[in-house]
Amino acid sequence: MQQRKLGSQGLTVSAQGLGCMGMSFGYGPADQDEAEATVRRALELGVTLLDTADMYGPHSNERLIARSVAGRRDQVVISSKVGAEIVDGVMTGRVNGRPDYIRRSIDGTLERLDTDRLDLYYLHRVDPEVPLEETWGALAELVAAGKVLHLGISEASAPSIRRAHAVHPVTAVQTEFSLFTRDVQTDGVLAAVRELGIGFVAYSPLGRGFLSGRIRTPDDLPEVDFRRIAPRFQGENFRQNLQVVKQVQELAKAKGVAAAQLALAWVLAQGEDVVAIPGTKRRTYLEENLAAGAVGLTAADLAAMDLAAPPASPRATATRPRRWPTSTADN
Repeated sequence: MQQRKLGSQGLTVSAQGLGCMGMSFGYGPADQDEAEATVRRALELGVTLLDTADMYGPHSNERLIARSVAGRRDQVVISSKVGAEIVDGVMTGRVNGRPDYIRRSIDGTLERLDTDRLDLYYLHRVDPEVPLEETWGALAELVAAGKVLHLGISEASAPSIRRAHAVHPVTAVQTEFSLFTRDVQTDGVLAAVRELGIGFVAYSPLGRGFLSGRIRTPDDLPEVDFRRIAPRFQGENFRQNLQVVKQVQELAKAKGVAAAQLALAWVLAQGEDVVAIPGTKRRTYLEENLAAGAVGLTAADLAAMDLAAPPASPRATATRPRRWPTSTADN
């Protein structure tokens, strides 16, 4: 497994990590034994970055990670997130970036993960009602206390990233990035992280599974899957997106690879500072995804993919809320 430096603060991880949200949250039911086996198989295959959050479940995903890495904690980089408000085990749908909430939340995360430190702690969303400097200052306190080794921020604007970095170094920015969603290439986020020496973590690099080619109709999604209400999977958006997927499948067939592998290879080809965290809850798809690391793309391949999924396509209807409903979420 290729390793990549995640920022300039000394953190190195596998080029592909594993997004674990769907094992507990958002994408319909999951077989927990298979989910744990998938995490363990990922470690066997060289994955070193596992991505979770306190809101996934809520709380149950962190516990699943703890069970899955028992006895191998030092072999893995675990990232979790804070900011989706949880009160008495229930999500409120609000963002909470208050320092006292940050300080309380880390202790619960460490307990659920059965660890004495968290490798990477993301602010899940910026709280518009709390000065970012106050939130980030509280997170910096956790680093000083040894509870957290590195800090990250998720779905933040370029100005917010700069403000946070001025208080304490940001190691990673996590944002949706795929052939379907390329905002970061034009809104200044990628430019900012590269200027500041921050790593970039691409979540949903398969367009929430769409680019795998396995979703042919909305009925292919489980009844309780949040994607059933996401704009990307609705009406004319779905029909247009499906045409893009078909073109990606044709390009993949010509290269002798799966559509998911081609889509992942595109993300990984966007820079050595980009790490992808495709999510899956099955070993079969995990192994397929990881094989994308061996897919080489030529300039002609990249140009053909740009034609198939042009950056300005209307398919990129936003599905990334800055606040969450109480039972489902994008990330």
